[in-house]
Amino acid sequence: MANHVLSLEVPTVMNTCILSVNDTSIYSNIVPITCETLNVTVPGFGYSNQIDVTSGFNLILTACDLQLQTQQCGQTYAELPDGIYIIKYSVSPNETVYVEYNHLRITKALNRYNKALCNLDIAACDPPAKVKEKLEKLRMVRMYLDAAKAKVEFCHEPQKGMTLYNYAIKLLNKLDCVNC
Repeated sequence: MANHVLSLEVPTVMNTCILSVNDTSIYSNIVPITCETLNVTVPGFGYSNQIDVTSGFNLILTACDLQLQTQQCGQTYAELPDGIYIIKYSVSPNETVYVEYNHLRITKALNRYNKALCNLDIAACDPPAKVKEKLEKLRMVRMYLDAAKAKVEFCHEPQKGMTLYNYAIKLLNKLDCVNC
């Protein structure tokens, strides 16, 4: 029997104002593609936003698209929160032909991580002990962020993933206070 193999990619982006969602599905030539529906639930919300799509889409979603921003759309762009986005894509019959993903957005955390790296005075040689210590702490932050994404997106353990994410943020906060 011919059928569609639905698939989405939600890459990690560094722009705090967008969420990128790409259709990577394989569509059957025999079965028609109808009623394409994309639903995105933003972290902390109990409902999803339905986005009009056509097969093969490559979307750049903003706060306006996700109904987090209602004024000055297209003129100013509000930042999207980090956290778990539930993303569901379906085609007809929508109740049986769908995929659903938990995507842990870590964009703001990664921007803070990169800024902390920029603030270090690193040369192409063995760094002083103080710089080594900060580098080790930053390595730990990055590992916790990677582990959080893995727990949410691959292990299907969103609570554990968010616990790890929150711990990484706590470590970043401590690093920020050291630099105060």
